[in-house]
Amino acid sequence: MVCDANFKFTSVCASWPGSVHDSRIWPESSLCRQFERGEHNGILLGDSGYPLGVFLMTPYLNPQTNAHQRFNASLCRTRVLIEQSFGILKRRFSCLQGTLRTTPEQAVAYVVACVIPHNLGIQTGDVLDRLDHPVDAFDLTAHQVVCNSLEGSHLRDYIAQTYFG
Repeated sequence: MVCDANFKFTSVCASWPGSVHDSRIWPESSLCRQFERGEHNGILLGDSGYPLGVFLMTPYLNPQTNAHQRFNASLCRTRVLIEQSFGILKRRFSCLQGTLRTTPEQAVAYVVACVIPHNLGIQTGDVLDRLDHPVDAFDLTAHQVVCNSLEGSHLRDYIAQTYFG
């Protein structure tokens, strides 16, 4: 799942019922293919379980500089939004708090069926029990120019040096 800064889920890849690692799901997802075709501007943030790419930033596994450490800290503070989104979703729909006693295929349908009214609630201004979260400034125009010519690791280094150096 992917969410925005308002805890709204913007992408749900529900074609993998059961226990499959994110690093396997991501490259085969329609969202990944959309990014590869240039249908989206910007980048996604992921944890270290995801592969680093020009549109998917992950933390440095062994940060070597202060800029790397600040990049990791900022990524972690921002990435917490997805964990908070999961928490809000689970509080709204108590069936998601434990194990769904059904088939994996049916469990996928339940999760998607909960995400839709969750997003509608956010769109209509439903009150959420969320924490305020600072979002660091990011120059999307600069990212788009640099992104065209850099691999994921070079782009991450560029972001770390430009915004956290």
